[in-house]
Amino acid sequence: MHHWIGCQIISLFLFLAPAFAAEPAVTDIATRPGVTQRFLLLRPAQQPVASVVLFAGGHGGLDISPGGGFGWGAGNFLVRSRELFAQQGFTVAVVDKPSDRRDLTGFRQTREHVADVKALIAWLRKETGVPVWLVGTSFGTYSAAYVASQLAPSDGGPDGIVLTSTTLTHDKIRAVPDLPVQRIAVPALVVHHRQDGCPYCRFADVPRLMGGLTAAPAKELIAIDGGVSKGDPCEAFSYHGYNGKEQETVASIADWIKANTRPR
Repeated sequence: MHHWIGCQIISLFLFLAPAFAAEPAVTDIATRPGVTQRFLLLRPAQQPVASVVLFAGGHGGLDISPGGGFGWGAGNFLVRSRELFAQQGFTVAVVDKPSDRRDLTGFRQTREHVADVKALIAWLRKETGVPVWLVGTSFGTYSAAYVASQLAPSDGGPDGIVLTSTTLTHDKIRAVPDLPVQRIAVPALVVHHRQDGCPYCRFADVPRLMGGLTAAPAKELIAIDGGVSKGDPCEAFSYHGYNGKEQETVASIADWIKANTRPR
């Protein structure tokens, strides 16, 4: 009798207990001939509402090891916040460089990069059955914006994009507002810290980006205030990287994605 009661209690506990997400998985998929794209995959505890592809800033060469460690960029805002996105109900793919590149320098605005990301979007759609959003920070906004400008959802492009700490001006390369952003025809969220001290990412320059997103069916600017700024104003633990405001920033992004996501 006691054994039966114990089994019933255990069964009830298992029924009521939340489903736990699988361990993060390092995944390599074929993209272009002879090329693979590596990413770290995180699954939410529940059925995902969408998938988010996270593009780190800088040179973007994360050097993800087979065990899931990062050779570079572990402190990047999106990389260190990846579990927060999963907790919000998203399948998360943290993107590394492709197998034929040392990093993403000079590569984010190329047909090859578009092809790699298109293959990743297709893989996520097949794997999860939910919309896929591209989320970039700093130099990672080049990847998200450029791919969305080249591929409509019907052509294998994303269902929406999020641009955080966008590179708004630059003295050596064209800035994100100078990409063909007028061709981005999916919902576009721009997130920026009011106190961003990076000279290429001044909050005062955000209107030029917002004005260029003329084809986006929905667009919005979310401004973040406060937190803690340490070190180089263009690096991950300054205002530029939402240091101390990660929870709030990710929650705001998640709410907007959920409000602007349509089932496929």
